[in-house]
Amino acid sequence: MEEEKVILVNENDEQIGLMPKMEAHEKALLHRAFSVFIFNDKNELMLQQRAFNKYHSPGLWTNTCCSHQRDGETNIEAGKRRLREEMGFVTPLVESIAFIYKAPFDNGLTEHEYDHVLLGTYNDDPVINKEEVADWKWMSLEAVKSDIERQPEMYTEWFKVIFQKYYEHLNFNQ
Repeated sequence: MEEEKVILVNENDEQIGLMPKMEAHEKALLHRAFSVFIFNDKNELMLQQRAFNKYHSPGLWTNTCCSHQRDGETNIEAGKRRLREEMGFVTPLVESIAFIYKAPFDNGLTEHEYDHVLLGTYNDDPVINKEEVADWKWMSLEAVKSDIERQPEMYTEWFKVIFQKYYEHLNFNQ
């Protein structure tokens, strides 16, 4: 099976090429990504714990799901695809903010992403894909913020960046 490719972009999010995902992470090249944040009617965020077999950030808590767009796929299409693959449901999504971040990992790989934040609502339990997700839970934004301050090592780098810089944009239901 051919390795999944990511969309290389410039700092204006304009596509400049395609590259195998691992190679892009080894070379720390800027590529397009998305992060989905799903809230329930109580304005609680659905968090996922990444599967322990992931090549980076295994077992860490993060937003509902995230991944990379495929060539020709819109941000919303990509978000819905990955939400179904990881969490077992689909719900309408809207685009929120986008930003660039760079996070090196202990294994020599680096995430350098132009990340699009997608928001949606859902009130049922997910049916998680155990290959991708170890666990999940609902948490209020205030509880997440406090927990990140107490135990930052328990959360993915991109989630901490989004939460610290864009907290006010995450209040989707208010």
